[in-house]
Amino acid sequence: MEETSLLCLLFLISLLSCTTNQARLTVSPSSSQFFKRDFVSLSCEEDDSSAGWTLRRNTSTQQRTQCGDGWGKPAGYLCNISVLFIQDAGVYWCESREGPISNMVNLTVTDKSVILQSPVLPVMEGDDVTLLCKTKTTPSNLPAAFYKDGSLIRKQPTGHMTIQHVSRSDEGLYKCDISGHGESPSSWITVTGTLTTTTLPPTSALPPHSFSLHRVFRVVLHLVVFCPYLISTLLMVSLYRHRAKGNYLHPSVSPTQQQGLDYKNNDVTTEHHS
Repeated sequence: MEETSLLCLLFLISLLSCTTNQARLTVSPSSSQFFKRDFVSLSCEEDDSSAGWTLRRNTSTQQRTQCGDGWGKPAGYLCNISVLFIQDAGVYWCESREGPISNMVNLTVTDKSVILQSPVLPVMEGDDVTLLCKTKTTPSNLPAAFYKDGSLIRKQPTGHMTIQHVSRSDEGLYKCDISGHGESPSSWITVTGTLTTTTLPPTSALPPHSFSLHRVFRVVLHLVVFCPYLISTLLMVSLYRHRAKGNYLHPSVSPTQQQGLDYKNNDVTTEHHS
């Protein structure tokens, strides 16, 4: 009974430690590129709760600073940046006290006159994705050219381009150009399958000093995937040993008592035959 209770307790502890809910970092307006002096609101959202998560970022000048520590204004589970500056460009993520982290978002802030509005989160295979090339002061329906990995894809008269039924081959670095206004910065678009996993842009698209965090995040993901298999293996081994032990000893009889009972049974058998 005590061994069974211990196994149950270990199972519950392991289950709780390995099924920690992961928060999602969302960005509003939904874009990875912003003009200087734009407004942005970021939030750490969880399926059942938004408490216990802290928004952090890496920039070219600061590492692992949290919202309210010299940047942003906390408002519940939101973090509002009322005026964006070039130094606000960087990698943002949510982090809990227990250690798990959310998806990472790479935000670009530019003082140029053209930006590309593209999905800030990974897109699912088979979905349609719309890219918008816009300027800061003029209407967003000007003719624009769209590029992927440095090569021209197409020119659109309205400044919108829709990629229908995206696949893994559509993953890459995108930018746009509006004649007479200039070229946008580049943004990485990630395409993921049915199993939603966080995919980061290549290290060349990340700001300096963020690579170590990238590696840590990969390690955490592998541990979360491996943990259920470890639990099931330990449980099977423990149950096997428990059953094997039960085949030789009665739970309430010690080995010494069992040996004494064997001697008594042999004496009774001898007297019966005599």
